[in-house]
Amino acid sequence: MIGGGVTGATVAVIGGGVIGASVAYHLAARGVRDVVVLDRAPRAGEGSTGRATGGFRVQFATAVNVRLSLLAREKLRRFTDETGGYCGFIPAGYLWIARNEAELAALRSALELQRANGVDDAVEVDADAIARLNPALRREEIAGGTYCASDGFVAPLKILDGYRRAAERLGVRFVWDADVIGLRRGRDGRITAVCTASGELSVGNVVNAAGAWAAHVASLAGVALPVTPLRRQVAVTVPTAVLPQTMPMTIYAGDGFHLRVRDGRVLLLLPTAGAADAFDVNVDPGWIDAVERIARARVPCLTGVVIDRAACWAGLYEMSPDGHAIIGTARSVPNLYFANGASGHGVMHAPALGQLLAEIVVDGAATSLDVSALRPDRFADLGAQRACELL
Repeated sequence: MIGGGVTGATVAVIGGGVIGASVAYHLAARGVRDVVVLDRAPRAGEGSTGRATGGFRVQFATAVNVRLSLLAREKLRRFTDETGGYCGFIPAGYLWIARNEAELAALRSALELQRANGVDDAVEVDADAIARLNPALRREEIAGGTYCASDGFVAPLKILDGYRRAAERLGVRFVWDADVIGLRRGRDGRITAVCTASGELSVGNVVNAAGAWAAHVASLAGVALPVTPLRRQVAVTVPTAVLPQTMPMTIYAGDGFHLRVRDGRVLLLLPTAGAADAFDVNVDPGWIDAVERIARARVPCLTGVVIDRAACWAGLYEMSPDGHAIIGTARSVPNLYFANGASGHGVMHAPALGQLLAEIVVDGAATSLDVSALRPDRFADLGAQRACELL
């Protein structure tokens, strides 16, 4: 057996990153007294959470993501009161840049949806306003954009630490070096035990919070979960003061190039199609060259600032087919719960996803927010086409 005092009522959370820690804390806060978090890493923060850049925004183009952000923002604002930890939330703003009328039209459409779903401080900005918000940008080819002052930055590892420590105070056990190698199912289809190299843990419920590795965990129960890893690379400059720490996250809507200042360095990002090996987290030197050229063309003050190639890193998004989280129960395994597929928004939405999943486990349904758009069985047709067992 893993640990001590394990009973069949145990809730096993597989994955000790920020989402798993949030789920564990919220379960314990709801009165679930036997929660065990299993993670294959040797310690907290070794997975995708530690590789996140720490952006937070409500500026999304779908209603459910806007509402998730609003719920998460509310929880981040009272994070210290709730957990005793520090989330590092700094409302430095998010500035979206359109370089042509088509991109601006898309931003306007998203802005209309945001306002319809409770965002009251996102606004459209013209080229002059953009120059005031971020004077470092080259003004040519800027058609306009949108800006939300209450968006900004969070500290991913601080959020993880806050939830983990608060969960432990409520009796949650975190077990590291616990690689899950099997999920034992009974005749009724329910999972009865989680198997690791160290032994078996009898369980009453299982939460899959395994991030980019979620599909593998689900497959151990015979369930096809359409979550795939996607590499995201981060270029890091040498320490520099050419851009202020208070600069808003600045994103170009057309190609996704974005930048922010963190710890006295500028982080530069440019989305790509990913690596040939989906789990590869090496940084492509050619990608660094490309993002450096774009940065210097659009942010002239970076022309003489060197990229610290040894400091660059990559991490993995956990992508769902529609780019939205998957939260709820497996159709064929009623005691298997999903908190997966956040598609690059896992850190910012972790406070909300943890609370909502705890409500589903304890109450049978999410009560804080309508998450029907995130239900696992929305991919049933996809699963059928793949001739796999449906979610």
